[in-house]
Amino acid sequence: MGKKRVMVPAESLDLSAVKYEPPVVQGPHLTGFLFKLFAKLVEAPVIGSLMISSMKKQMKMDFLKMTEVPESPMFRPEFPPQEPEPNVVLLDEDCKPEDRTDFALKCLPDYSPPSSLNREHSAFRYWKIRDYAYAYRSKLVTPATVAERIIAIIEELSQRNPPAPLLISFDAEDVRKQAAASTKRFEEGKPLSVLDGIFIAIKDDIGCYPYISKVGTRWLHKVSSDNGDAACVSKLRSCGVVLLGKANMHEVRMGASGNNPNYGTARNPHDLDRYTGGSSSGSAAIVASGLCPAALGTDAGGSVRIPSSLCGVVGLKSTFGRTDIGGSFCDFSTVEIIGPITSTVEDAMLVYAAILGASPADRICLQPSVPCLPNLQNSDIFGPVRLGKYTTWFNDVHSTDISDTCEDILSQLSKIHGCEVVEIVIPELLEMHTAHVVAMGTDMIHSLDPYWEDSGKGAKFTYDTRINIALLKSFSASDYVAAQCLRRRMMHHHMDIFKKVDVIVSPTTGMTAPEIPPSALTSGETNLPVTGSLMRFTVAANFLGFPAITVPVGYDKQGLPIGLQFMGRPWGEASILRLAYAVEELCSSRKRPASFFDVLQAN
Repeated sequence: MGKKRVMVPAESLDLSAVKYEPPVVQGPHLTGFLFKLFAKLVEAPVIGSLMISSMKKQMKMDFLKMTEVPESPMFRPEFPPQEPEPNVVLLDEDCKPEDRTDFALKCLPDYSPPSSLNREHSAFRYWKIRDYAYAYRSKLVTPATVAERIIAIIEELSQRNPPAPLLISFDAEDVRKQAAASTKRFEEGKPLSVLDGIFIAIKDDIGCYPYISKVGTRWLHKVSSDNGDAACVSKLRSCGVVLLGKANMHEVRMGASGNNPNYGTARNPHDLDRYTGGSSSGSAAIVASGLCPAALGTDAGGSVRIPSSLCGVVGLKSTFGRTDIGGSFCDFSTVEIIGPITSTVEDAMLVYAAILGASPADRICLQPSVPCLPNLQNSDIFGPVRLGKYTTWFNDVHSTDISDTCEDILSQLSKIHGCEVVEIVIPELLEMHTAHVVAMGTDMIHSLDPYWEDSGKGAKFTYDTRINIALLKSFSASDYVAAQCLRRRMMHHHMDIFKKVDVIVSPTTGMTAPEIPPSALTSGETNLPVTGSLMRFTVAANFLGFPAITVPVGYDKQGLPIGLQFMGRPWGEASILRLAYAVEELCSSRKRPASFFDVLQAN
């Protein structure tokens, strides 16, 4: 038995003595027969326990039971009162979602309709929600026409071999029915909102009628009868959105790559031999490929931001509790949110405005600040913004293409907008990563428990999921309590940092899109080092509940997208949206993905 480690109180920690210690994520990279054998051995009664114990020791995840954390446990994020954000427009979370989108519309810069819907001689850009709305109102195209184009593409993609579906569940007739109703509203001059007729895909762990959520599995829908709308989906439906179907995902959200041998692995539109990132893989891919300007994903450890970054689009993770997650597979999580994945920042604002609104329980216990958006119509949208940068962490990436590209954007923000880059220190990152794994994993195991013990259903999960579940089930109740003590401790560290800076900035991921091993398509793979690299910068926002956004800032030497992440104070969505919009203006030149469909023009 080793000596017990006693941590000093957070307020007594000497930051000058802190050394950056990257999380150690080790494990074999396996596919095929060896991968299946490894999964079965991990589940074996005796040898499995020894293997899991060895893995945890290698990854320094075995310290919790031998560590005394002086802080009391925090079982879900608790935020101190926050100062109001400057230069914002307040939103009423009790008003109709369509009214909130109208308010959001007034926050955006003046809209200039495209001179033509012909892209032939113009630089590439994604069509925005306002472009669709303009085309519908001008009778250049109808939602019904766009629906037929999308349906044809989805049916074509479904025939590919190997399969790479963007959607797991899709009902063409239901889409036609929704689009026809929207078309009729436009013919009558009565669209419900700027989102009327906008096609949005919904991740497969979020309730959306008429589909039963499969959560990326082959069987979970067979033991569930719930096919109703989640709270956020209901809000989108009231705005006239055409709900396209259930987007592909990493099985039960337990992975950052997006691999799914059950239905086929979604491919990165910028390089079809690479992963999208996960777990909201299909949501990011469908937006990056141009089929939808927006999709919904869920984010428990970066699952909105990671695929958005790897696919070159925008992903917003709101403050924990800002949006009601009722009706989703994560509806009791202590780390997870539902958030928009969009082609542009302004579209993220519009969808976010529609879906926001805390649940009645969260309003009582979290006491959220009034939601607000940045006023982008004001040309002077910036005050003296301080960007916190922990350089050794910032530079811990696979390629300097990532850190150099992100550093260049910070220089431009300083030069053009007067932002100040402030050096910060974030202590105990390794400990936080382990605590996040325990908290997130416990939430996930709890959500699966009603099914896991039911007639051996656990064996029907993919081998990747089974390995992850074996690891997560190895943590004890005392590990869980220690992780929650660390949550309060890390909250203290970060709120102390936010006294000095307005936003914490980093790359979104530690690497660009990894290659898909052909042998991983049929049975999956385990590659914990890649998972760790993809999640390096994302977990604090989940563990502590802070808002964060990824925005595309360029490409590496292989032409793969790079994302920059801003993480803000609690309830500080307006600040990070304002910064993301400024960055988007600086990075206006974007590459057309290798797999792209122009459904508005149909070329």
